[in-house]
Amino acid sequence: MSDADFAELHAFAEAAGIPRRGFHGDHYDVPEEYYTAMVDLGAVPTPSRELVRRLRAAGLRLSPAQRRAAE
Repeated sequence: MSDADFAELHAFAEAAGIPRRGFHGDHYDVPEEYYTAMVDLGAVPTPSRELVRRLRAAGLRLSPAQRRAAE
């Protein structure tokens, strides 16, 4: 997750080898086998409620309808 912008998020995911198809409008679904590598690259494990709070605060959180439209 990026609390700055989607460009930062996409660049991080690409560097970690996460395919763009894992992007769901405002976040990436990350397969469990990538977890350790993501943390090693600097990802910070964040509870889902905190993730949503940060996305909303940054203006990056999409509504469910917006996420469906983005897919």
